[in-house]
Amino acid sequence: MRIGVAGLGRMGAAMAERLIAVGHEVHVWNRTPAKAKPLIAAGAKEAVAPSDLTANCDVVISMLTNAKSLADVYEGPTGLLSGDAKGKLFIEMSTVQPHDEEALAAKVKTKGAKFVECPVGGTVGPAKTGQLLGVAGGSKEDFAAAEPVLKQLCRRVDLVGPVGAGMSLKLALNLPLLVYYQALGEALLLVRHIGLDNKWLMEFLSETSGGPNVLKGRGPAIATALGGGDTGPVTFDIELVKKDLDTMLDEAKRRGVTMPLTAKTLEIYEGALKEGWASKDAAWLPAYWPSKNK
Repeated sequence: MRIGVAGLGRMGAAMAERLIAVGHEVHVWNRTPAKAKPLIAAGAKEAVAPSDLTANCDVVISMLTNAKSLADVYEGPTGLLSGDAKGKLFIEMSTVQPHDEEALAAKVKTKGAKFVECPVGGTVGPAKTGQLLGVAGGSKEDFAAAEPVLKQLCRRVDLVGPVGAGMSLKLALNLPLLVYYQALGEALLLVRHIGLDNKWLMEFLSETSGGPNVLKGRGPAIATALGGGDTGPVTFDIELVKKDLDTMLDEAKRRGVTMPLTAKTLEIYEGALKEGWASKDAAWLPAYWPSKNK
């Protein structure tokens, strides 16, 4: 199958790599062309503009930073929808607010194309091995068309409702994790005086009733961060954590509800950004609050 990928950040590039590995003809585009070079070396074809992806591919996947990027890439002069898109399938995997997806889906439909949103849980490692968790929104017919591709990217993918529903669930599944990083940092202050080994502590906490799945996978990286060591390649940086929390709070406001715990967590993480932590992996977040309480 000919599949286009628009947006080659860490996740977009990892998904493109996965699609190449399972045998698809993959076309790639990114605002910064240099990011396409490793994928071209791996066999991808470079598109000069987003419109080239629509013209040359059956399916186009987008993984973009925010709503503005989404509008630019889809609706710009050489955007994905600037030419003939009839019969094409667009799978939108960015993390934005549900109403952004709903508005975009309507514009795609007017072009005679199919549209499925499918934000995912997981980071670069699972993306490269097809082990993401997908929450899709769209019609049953459009989802049926997208499902074969999504199953090659995801260990599990579920249609949870119409367009917008997938994004709502994505925000909900990410929120407890991002708040937990702050809760873990505060918990560590209560045992710091004991002098426990960080690796042992993360492994032990992962077995407790308050230990989420993230400790089983990212516990060693968190332990390394607590010791000030090198946690390896960044999978999800703190700048993106801040962006996701902003999106969650914007959506809460739109729904007429308040989320005080999330708001306070964002306030604390904004302090980390001001202190130069923006490009650090999210695994560093549990180390931030202890670093403020020496």
